[in-house]
Amino acid sequence: MTDTVPRRRGRPARDASETGPGTREKILAVARTEFAESGYDKTSVRGIAKAAGVDPALVHHYFGTKDEVFAAAVEVSFEPALLLPQLLAGGAEGLGERLARFFLGVWENPVSRAPLLAIVRSALTHEAAAKILRTFVLQRLLERIAEELDVPDPTFRAELAASQMVGIMVLRYVIQAEPLASVPTEEIVAMVAPTLQRYLTDAEA
Repeated sequence: MTDTVPRRRGRPARDASETGPGTREKILAVARTEFAESGYDKTSVRGIAKAAGVDPALVHHYFGTKDEVFAAAVEVSFEPALLLPQLLAGGAEGLGERLARFFLGVWENPVSRAPLLAIVRSALTHEAAAKILRTFVLQRLLERIAEELDVPDPTFRAELAASQMVGIMVLRYVIQAEPLASVPTEEIVAMVAPTLQRYLTDAEA
């Protein structure tokens, strides 16, 4: 009987088609689609691997656990912190309008919409998705904006602003409630901006 060399955990035998350039990005693209269409609970690493045409162990090798695959897959195509100077340009004046237009712009972009749909659809039923939503919408963006403006209760204000925007996103893009789903974005901006402005900058909010 010949001895066999144990395979290193997390590094399955792979052929060139599985390890070529862009394999990681291909897995991520498939994972975004799977999570966006099915939500967290109904998506599996095995299903992602099958759709991507790779071994499930390869998904684990690149990303780790299902939670880690999810976190990588729904990483939106922008870093909120990089947008702070643009959003805060001009100070408090017009901030509500800039913020509303930014959120709607992200959702109107099909590339960033897919991972965000995955987050929102899964956030109510799974902590991994809820944590990502809190991290991106609150900690990385709204809370920092409120803190930069030096107003009382910045976290509370950020959560109030988030409640407005997330509620709109759910009704417009997830539930697709009419007429909100079909209203031009500029009309929504005009209606919502004053409320966001009050939440984030009004001393009496």
